[in-house]
Parts: sequence; C-alpha cells; structure tokens
Amino acid sequence: MRIALGISYCGTHYEGWQSQSSGRTVQDQLQRALGQFMATPSPNVLCAGRTDSGVHGLMQVAHFDTDLARPDSAWVRGTNRYLPTDIAIQWAQAVPDTFHSRASALTRRYAYILLESPVRPSMDAGRVGWVFRSLSGQAMTAAARHLLGEHDFSSFRAAQCQAHSPVKTLHRIQIIRHGRYWRFDFEGNAFLHHMIRNIMGCLVMIGQGTRSPDWMQTVLQARSREVAAPTFMPDGLYFLGPTYGADWHLPADTPPFDWLPGATLT
Repeated sequence: MRIALGISYCGTHYEGWQSQSSGRTVQDQLQRALGQFMATPSPNVLCAGRTDSGVHGLMQVAHFDTDLARPDSAWVRGTNRYLPTDIAIQWAQAVPDTFHSRASALTRRYAYILLESPVRPSMDAGRVGWVFRSLSGQAMTAAARHLLGEHDFSSFRAAQCQAHSPVKTLHRIQIIRHGRYWRFDFEGNAFLHHMIRNIMGCLVMIGQGTRSPDWMQTVLQARSREVAAPTFMPDGLYFLGPTYGADWHLPADTPPFDWLPGATLT
C-alpha cells in the first residue's frame, strides 16, 4: 500500500529536508515518527521537492510504502504525536502504487517573503528575508520577465546541484507588496539547488538600483554562477507545494496560499 502525506514545517532548526547523518532534517524526523507510530523499522519517505537548510514547507507532499492498513486520520494523528511541534502532517491518503510524489508533480510553487525595514526582523526572525534599503517593484517586475519560459538556469545553480539538466521552465513570477513586506511567487516545472535564492539575490540588487532590470537577461545568458549576485538568505523561502493532476484526487488544499507572514492577499 502506498500512502501520500501533506506535511508542513518550519525549517529554521533543520538542515533541510534530505536525511543527514546528524538526524537534524525534516525527513529524519518524519521517518522516525512514522516508525514509532507503526512500531516497525522507519519507512523510506520520498518527497516532491527537497528544501535547503532553513527553508520552510507549507505543503510538502511525500509518499511511502507499507503493509499496514490504517485509516487516513490515524496516519495523521498517530504520527503527529511523535513529531516535533514545528513539523505536522496535515493530511494522509492511500494512493495507487503508480503515484510518485516527485515524478507525478506537474509544477512546484515557492514564495519568498521579504521585509523591507531599516531595522532587522524580531518576531519574524527566521521566517522572512530582510533588506534595509528601499526596493522598486517596477524594476524587479521588469527584471523577472526575462526569466519566464524555458531557459538554461546555470547562472542560478549551486555548485553542489545534482539536477541532470540546468534547463527548467518558469511559468509564473508574481511580485506583490503588502505594507513593509514583499511577496515573490514562483511556479515552474522544477527548480535547481539554490535557484530561487540566487534569483532573489539578483532581484534585490536590481530593486535597490545597483543593477538595471536588463542585467537579469545578461546574467541568464551568461550561464555562469560567477556573474550573478550572491545567494540570498534562506529565511523567507517557503515551498508552497507541488501541483498534481485531478485524477490523483489529492486534497484540494494542496498547495495553500491563504497564509504567509505579513503577506495576506485579498
């Protein structure tokens, strides 16, 4: 039997999603909790999109295989009992064996929340990025247009990226300001390691007037990490979740868009 899970987590205190020898990852915590609930060796859980250290997940989708039959609600309540307070399963559902949380995903969606303030964040520390210089939404939006469509994103790829190809398709980038907060939404077929954080570094430089909007195209076409801005902080990055075809009949609240710090949309 294959079980799909919807998981939310605050990534501040974790070394990303993927299992590490330290055990301080979201995958490690989830697999340990599932093993305790199941009273069996921990299952191997695969996710839709790995997140880096400090990056949050609002609706990560994962799956695992088991011979145990449990009601969907039992997987949620039973496993959450053993999880830390900053990780929680939101839903569980039995799915066909042909479902794969990563391979079945059509797109993936991220949001970056950025605080523009002369003073660093306090209540939002670890959950928003921060700039103390003012930003131009018009300039950043013009720059973002250069990234839409299918491109070689090598200029925004981390050296340790394991993706087979740097060619990805960005379907949508939306930039909205809400008070002192900026929300950047990204949707694409897939993303490279540090791709969004590297794009954010360039957008911030352009928004502050250090570079022109057309510089983004120059960086993209260079296909070299050396010409782009430094990697931006992980604090404000949220994996909103993957999208799937309706034929999988997964819960409609995947991914959620109704809440993000300082950026409630109306």
